[in-house]
Amino acid sequence: MRFTPTAIAGVVVVDIEPRTDERGAFARLHCPGEFAAAGHPFAPAQTSLSRNPAAGTLRGLHYQPAPHAETKLVRCVRGRIFDVAVDLRPGSPTHRQWTATELCAENGRALLIPEGVAHGFLTLEPDSDVLYQIAPMHQPGREAGVRWDDPAFAIAWPRAPALISPRDAAYPDYVGG
Repeated sequence: MRFTPTAIAGVVVVDIEPRTDERGAFARLHCPGEFAAAGHPFAPAQTSLSRNPAAGTLRGLHYQPAPHAETKLVRCVRGRIFDVAVDLRPGSPTHRQWTATELCAENGRALLIPEGVAHGFLTLEPDSDVLYQIAPMHQPGREAGVRWDDPAFAIAWPRAPALISPRDAAYPDYVGG
């Protein structure tokens, strides 16, 4: 695996290094030892799948505040998404800044999103499936979020969402830090 830091501390692009032959390819998607050796210790406690039939589906921006904060490794295993991380850590030099990368089944890329960083994505193709590995275990009822189009972040989404949940559409503007 290759680990490429983004402009936001702790948000890391993780690329696979597939081994290919006449049968196809094989690639390691996660190895706690490799993550730790790269300075990003991460041992998932839970794996979840988000299925998104429609292009233009927006999910987010989600996070869990302390003491239930989560680290996530997000990977698109079918289709294509525009994946976004927003730094909500008040003491961070990149507080309120965002970074994004395109994740798709073809590139095998993942985005590591640390505690204190909100996450969201927009599907760029129909039938986009997103795999989440999460640590620690998700705590239902502890979720929080901020509005996807909050001017405090000025995220340059590639298009307006065609489908968004009422909960995600109703998140407030960010007022922290």
